[in-house]
Amino acid sequence: MAERPFELYDLKVEVVAGDGPMICNHPEGAYFMVEGENLVFSGADRFPMFPLAAILPLLPAKQRVTDENDWMTTDTEVACPDPHCGGRFRIARLGRRRFTHAETTGLPEARGAPWWRKGGTRG
Repeated sequence: MAERPFELYDLKVEVVAGDGPMICNHPEGAYFMVEGENLVFSGADRFPMFPLAAILPLLPAKQRVTDENDWMTTDTEVACPDPHCGGRFRIARLGRRRFTHAETTGLPEARGAPWWRKGGTRG
């Protein structure tokens, strides 16, 4: 079987102010990046674990190419799971990163060098 590359979006997840006061310890402007399977936090930015736990299940879907009318394409903000907190998280799609099956699989018979050892090129 020939290796055909596939692409995933890199993402930026940034804290933005919503309608109510910020209650949780995620300051406006704080962010992290998603590059392949990695969460990359900047400097001293911090995120409480409960909002992070709520965001994590959405990230693999946001990385994938979706139909232009799919809500996963159009809806970019997620509310903090604390109903009293006005914090929101904006998930922005950035450039695409190219992968192959062999670089990303755990299947022993199909495994190659992991993408992160090759530099994970962006398309």
